[in-house]
Amino acid sequence: MKKVAITGNIGSGKSWVCELFKQHLNIPVYNSDEAAKRMYFLPEVRQQLMQRFGDGFYISDNEIDRKYIANLIFHDGTAQHDLEGILYPALFIDFEQWITKQDAPYVLFESALVFEKRLEKRFDAVVMVSASEATRLRRVMEREHCDEDAVRARMAKQWPEEGKRLLADYVIWHENDDEDDALLEQIMEMHRLCGLNPQ
Repeated sequence: MKKVAITGNIGSGKSWVCELFKQHLNIPVYNSDEAAKRMYFLPEVRQQLMQRFGDGFYISDNEIDRKYIANLIFHDGTAQHDLEGILYPALFIDFEQWITKQDAPYVLFESALVFEKRLEKRFDAVVMVSASEATRLRRVMEREHCDEDAVRARMAKQWPEEGKRLLADYVIWHENDDEDDALLEQIMEMHRLCGLNPQ
């Protein structure tokens, strides 16, 4: 079974494109953000995190202390690297186990940080969902009721879209929120080009 990463910067509409894959093509989507939240509570991961970061990492048996973690990462240059070094192996074990339960010609691994985390070599192809900066700003401001400065600060933590589009195998342009037909055409064209058409 082929593994395809689908990525896109904040506000690109990546999650909606993934939803179209599920609705129209029955393609399974592994949401890496949601899965990563579960990894924190695996016994072996919990043990490693507490050994590395201390008891303050967890508030309770089912809640991590996000402020504590953010403070650690801010003040400790190796903390984020160590955190990812514990979480990512568990995440990809979970992903591979999840794949064995799927019945499809390929699966999608949804992640905003495929290129930032150098994950692209793990996949048969990488799809980039893209939109103009103005559109992405508007979407996030409307969705999260925040101001432009707050959104731009989050955008600054991701690589520029232009560079990612050059690295991706396929780009899906998602500029208009009410044009699902155009999105579906692009999705089917991607199938034709990379031989992933499930028909």
